[in-house]
Amino acid sequence: MPVVLDPDAAAVYKAFQEAGRPPYETLTAPEARAYYLQARFATNPEPPELARIAPLAIAAPHGTIPARIYVPKELRQRDGLSPALVFFHGGGWVVGDLETHDVACRKLAVEGALIVISVDYRLAPEHKFPAAIDDAIAATQWVAANARALGIDAARLSVGGDSAGGNLAAVVALAARDGNGPAIAGQVLIYPAVDFAMTHGSHSEPETSVLLTHSVIRWFCDHYLSGAADAADWRASPVRAATHLGLPPAYVLTAGADPLRDEGADYAERLKQAGVSVTYRHFPGQFHGFFTMGKLLKQANVAASEIGAWLKGLG
Repeated sequence: MPVVLDPDAAAVYKAFQEAGRPPYETLTAPEARAYYLQARFATNPEPPELARIAPLAIAAPHGTIPARIYVPKELRQRDGLSPALVFFHGGGWVVGDLETHDVACRKLAVEGALIVISVDYRLAPEHKFPAAIDDAIAATQWVAANARALGIDAARLSVGGDSAGGNLAAVVALAARDGNGPAIAGQVLIYPAVDFAMTHGSHSEPETSVLLTHSVIRWFCDHYLSGAADAADWRASPVRAATHLGLPPAYVLTAGADPLRDEGADYAERLKQAGVSVTYRHFPGQFHGFFTMGKLLKQANVAASEIGAWLKGLG
């Protein structure tokens, strides 16, 4: 599929190339995390002011999961309780944390007029699959169980994330449907990774190997999974779930210059075929990771506004 980057996306891609940053696959995981964390200063827009931001410690079988609650100035309340989005950051299950996606969570809270809980799940390779999945499910369960104390309406609890975080959100929605979690009102899947087979066409097109390159994906995969059996597990590849019936409404976003483009589109179609209400949004001139780059890319802010409007539409 021909890919033509939007002018601002092309400029950002050129700047990244000229910066001479070493490819992730040549770094250790801690080194890659440091580079990813530092990049946010150049790409994230100004953080909007909120009414309250506070740390949370979520109880889990292995100890505690760090998290952060975002409460905007304007909330959609019913009987003093607000809808909420449990958010899982991207980063290939290897990089990323509460800070890399701080501004994104602020924007989603403001645009959706809802509370956002950002989850700092365990990362690979120190904690391989399914540690991140276990944390995502445990965190969602904890938020639901403590909803009233957090000012949250448990009946209006959604999950979401970008890239690896979109994968976690999709899996949490599946697990919740099957009884391993609370009822989920909606799922926001921002260029999600949903199939470790990596056989969709966009995984082999040269034009999609932009920032998230084909070799980097393999590096992430090798860090996160222990072998082929993991890749075939629906908890790693939610496209492989036995059925997608009965899942909550979904907002699925894809980007043109993204190796994950086709599997995201495929997942949206599978959800539709299963009778799930799906809003599918494709940004043909953008690359993987653009959602957090609102300082440089106008379409990132468009996407945040659209997701906020979609979340409002859930009630």
